[in-house]
Amino acid sequence: MVSAGVLQLWALAGLAAVLVAEGDYHLVIAPQSPVVEIGTNFTATCMIINTTEVTADDLFWKLSETTVPKEQYMKISRSALNVTVAIRNENSEWLYCTCEKQSHYFFLNKGKFIHGIWLRKGYRPEKPKNLSCIAVQEGTQISPSISCQWEAVGPQTEAVPTNYTLFVKKRTNDKIYSASKRGPTNSIQVDLEVFPHFDSLDIWVVAQNDLGKEESEHLIKYAQYFVKTNPPSDVEVISEAAFPTSLVVNWSHPIIKVYVDLIYQIRFRQLRSHIWTYVPLEDTSRYIESFRLQDLQPYTDYVTQVRCKCSVKDYGYWSDWSKNAIKRTPEDKPKSKPDLWKITTEGGINKRQIEFICKDPELSNGIIRRFNITIQIKKDKSKNGSWESIQVNRSVPDFNRIQEEVTRLKKIDLADEQSVYVIVTAINSVGASPWKVLIFDPKRNEPPVEKMEVRSHKGQLWLEWKPPNRTVSEYVVEWVSGGEIDWQRENGNSNGTVIKGDIKPFVCYNVSVYPIYSGRIGKPVHQQAYVEQGAPLQGPTVNLSGDPGRNSAVLVWEEIPLTARRGFITNYTIHWKNATGICVKTVPANTTSYTLTSLSHNTKYDIWINVSTVAGSYKGPNHSFTTLKYAPGEIEAIVVGASLGFLFIVLMTMLLCFYKKDVIKENFWPQIPNPGESTIGNWSPDYPLKAEAPRENCLSGISVLNVDMCDAKCVFDEDKASLPLKKDKYLSEEHSSGIGGSSCMSSPRQSVSDSDEGGDMADTTASTIQYSSVVAASSGYKGQNPSSLPQQSIFSRSESTQPLLDCEENQDTLVQETSRQCFQRQPCFTPNVGNESTTNGDGFNPLEMEQQEVLDFCPLEEDTEQTAPTECQSDEWISAPVSSYMPQLGGYRPQ
Repeated sequence: MVSAGVLQLWALAGLAAVLVAEGDYHLVIAPQSPVVEIGTNFTATCMIINTTEVTADDLFWKLSETTVPKEQYMKISRSALNVTVAIRNENSEWLYCTCEKQSHYFFLNKGKFIHGIWLRKGYRPEKPKNLSCIAVQEGTQISPSISCQWEAVGPQTEAVPTNYTLFVKKRTNDKIYSASKRGPTNSIQVDLEVFPHFDSLDIWVVAQNDLGKEESEHLIKYAQYFVKTNPPSDVEVISEAAFPTSLVVNWSHPIIKVYVDLIYQIRFRQLRSHIWTYVPLEDTSRYIESFRLQDLQPYTDYVTQVRCKCSVKDYGYWSDWSKNAIKRTPEDKPKSKPDLWKITTEGGINKRQIEFICKDPELSNGIIRRFNITIQIKKDKSKNGSWESIQVNRSVPDFNRIQEEVTRLKKIDLADEQSVYVIVTAINSVGASPWKVLIFDPKRNEPPVEKMEVRSHKGQLWLEWKPPNRTVSEYVVEWVSGGEIDWQRENGNSNGTVIKGDIKPFVCYNVSVYPIYSGRIGKPVHQQAYVEQGAPLQGPTVNLSGDPGRNSAVLVWEEIPLTARRGFITNYTIHWKNATGICVKTVPANTTSYTLTSLSHNTKYDIWINVSTVAGSYKGPNHSFTTLKYAPGEIEAIVVGASLGFLFIVLMTMLLCFYKKDVIKENFWPQIPNPGESTIGNWSPDYPLKAEAPRENCLSGISVLNVDMCDAKCVFDEDKASLPLKKDKYLSEEHSSGIGGSSCMSSPRQSVSDSDEGGDMADTTASTIQYSSVVAASSGYKGQNPSSLPQQSIFSRSESTQPLLDCEENQDTLVQETSRQCFQRQPCFTPNVGNESTTNGDGFNPLEMEQQEVLDFCPLEEDTEQTAPTECQSDEWISAPVSSYMPQLGGYRPQ
C-alpha cells in the first residue's frame, strides 16, 4: 500500500511538472480527459502547484453545477485532494476543482485556482451473438463477397461508440480478410476475391471501444454452407386431357452442378385459396428438372412455385420461390350435387309462387352446360315425372369471383297446402352430376332452430343458433339484400357459422336459417343485420295529414328507403319552430305520425325531422304551415249561436206580443168609436124630444141629490180658469149635428149638417169629428139659486179634430174608473130624498140637464190628483149609473 501511494505521488509529481511547463496554473486534476464507464465510481485527484497561498483544506469539487459533498473527499497531502463520484447517467459533463481563500493574491489570481476535466461516459462492449453469413449467386456463379450479420449486444453512447470488425480466414492458407464499421451496426460485407467453393472458412467479429473489446464465437463452416442460389428459371406447368387430376411442372437449373449440387422443393394451391400444399422433399430432393402433380381437382386453376438449395444436408440456404405458374386442370364430370334452393313469394289468395334457383356444383369439374329438372306436385299428376332441360350459357368461369353465379330454373304456382318434390342434376361436357333433391311440404310443419343471433365482428357476420330437438341433415343460411339472394350450406352438427359471401358495409341483410330434414325444408328463422352501420343518407319528408288546426297539426312521414338508412333507425327527432323559439320531440323508430299540440293560433311554423342510427343522424327537408285563426266549426258555432239567440228573442217577442196584444193595441192603435152607432144622432133641436122612459143602458137608476149652491167650488182649482170658457160654450146658440157622438137622451135624426159623405166621415179618424152635448141653461147653476122658471135647452157642439179616445171602445171600464174618480171625492152635496124627474115645457128636464152638465165636467184621469172643494153647502147631487151615457163624457174635452 505504501509503495502504491508513493507511485501515485511520483506520477502526480510528474504530471504537475508537465503542467507547470505548459502554463502558470496553481491547480491541476489527474487523470486528464478520462473515459468513464457508466455504472461505476470514478476517482480524481486535485493538486496544488506553484503556490503556498492555499492548502488541500481550501479545495472543493463541483460536478457540472453541483458541489460534491465533502464526505466524498479524501485528503492525500497538504497539497493534494481526491474525490470519488458515481457515474449514473449517459450525459458527459465537467468535473471542476476550485478553492476559496480570503487573500489579496487569491482575489487577483482567481482564474489560476480552478481546473476541470471532461468526463466522457460510455459502456463496455459486449460479445456479439448469432453470427451468420451468406454468399449469393451473381449471374451464373457465386459472388466472391460474403455478407455477415450478427446481433449487437449492449447499449452504446455517442461519446464512446463501439467499432465492429469482421474477420474471414481461409483454413487452407490462413489468409485473413477483414472489414470494419464504426458506430452501431450489425452487418458487414467482406470481399474474398474469389469464392472458395471447396474450402473451409473461419469467420468471427470483434466489438471494441475506449473501454475495451469483445470477440464473437467463431463460425467455421464449409464454403457451400454459405451459398444461396437463384430460384429455378423457366418454370412451366402442362395439363393433359387424359389426366384431369394432374399437372406436369418443368423448370431449369439456376447454376451448374459443378459449382453447387442442388435439390428442389415444389408447392401449389388453388387460385382462390391462400393455403399452399407442399410436395414432400423425399420426392424432389435430387437433381431434377420436372415433376408431376397428382390428385388435383379437375377444371381448377392452380398456382405452382419451385425453389432449390445445396444438396448437402443442412448446408446452404433455400433460394427464393420462382414466379407463379398458373394452369387449369382438364374437365371431368361433376363429382358433387348442384346447390338447389328456392324463392317463395305470395301468388294470390291461398296461393304462393315458388321459384327454384341453383348454383353450380362445388366440384363441377368443368363448365356446366345445362340443368335437368323434374318437379312432382302432390295431387297434380299433370306435372309429375317429366324431365325438363334448362340450357345455361356460361363463359369461362371467373375464379376471382367471391359470389357464385346463381341460375334461375323454373317458377311454379302452388296452393297453400300443396307440397312439391324437385330433383335437379347438372351436366357439363363430360357427364352429369349426382341428383339433388329438395322437398317443400308445408303440411309437415318441420320445427325451426331456436335462439338465433346475428352479430358483426371484424367485418363479418357471425351466426349462432340452438339446434332443434331433431336430427338435422344440414342447415341452409340465406341472406337477402334488395333483389340479391345468396346462401350457403352448413353441416347438420353445427350450431353457428360465419357468412362467407361478399358482405358489404352499410347494407341491410335479411338473414335466415333453414334446417333441412333429409331434403325437407323446415321453418326458417329470420333476423336483419348490418356488418357495419353508418349515418343515414337522407332524412324523412314530413307532411301534414289534412289541414292544420287552431292549436294542433298531425304530422305524417314515410320511412326512408332501405338503401339510404345505412343502419337500424333508433329514433326520429321532430323539430318545430316559430318566431318565438324551437321545440324538439323524440319518437320511437316505429313511428310514422305524430300530433303536435299546444300550438299558437294564426302562427307560421317550420318543421323538420332528423332520422338517427347508432352512427349518426340526417336532417330531413323543411315543411311550413300556418295554424288557423279559428278552430274548425268555431265560426259556424258563433253564427249558429247568434242565430239561435236571435230566433229565441224573436220567438219570445212574438209570444209576448201574442199574450199582450190588447195592451199593445191600446198603446199604439187606439180604437176610434163608430159614429154610426152614436145615439146623439137620434134627436135634433128642431123638434122637442118626447119624454121617454129611462133605458137600461142610459139614465135608468138616476138618483136626485140635494145640491148646495156652492157647486162652483166642486171644480178643481186648476180648472177654475177654464169655467167661463165652458159656460160660454154651453150657452152657445150653435147646435150639434149629432154626427160625432151619441147620447142616450137624443132621438134618431139626421143632423142638419149631414151630407152625402157623412157616412164616410164616420168611418175614418182623419175627418173632423164634431162632438155634441145637451146642456140646460139655468141661472142657478153656476153658484146661483135654482129658479122654477122654465129653462131653455141649449145644444152645444165641438168641432175638435182630436181623435176619439179609447173610452168609446171600452165604455164600461172607463165609465167605472171615471165614476169612481168623480164620486170618491169628498162630496159637497147631499142626496135628495126624492127620485122624481121633471121636465120643462120644451120637453127637457132641467134636472137631467143639470146632471148632464155635472157629468160633463167630471174630472178625467188627469184630474184625479185634484182635491175636492172645502167650502160647500148641502145640495142635490145626481147619482146614477154611468154606463149608459159615459160615451159622450169620455169623448169630450174642453178646448
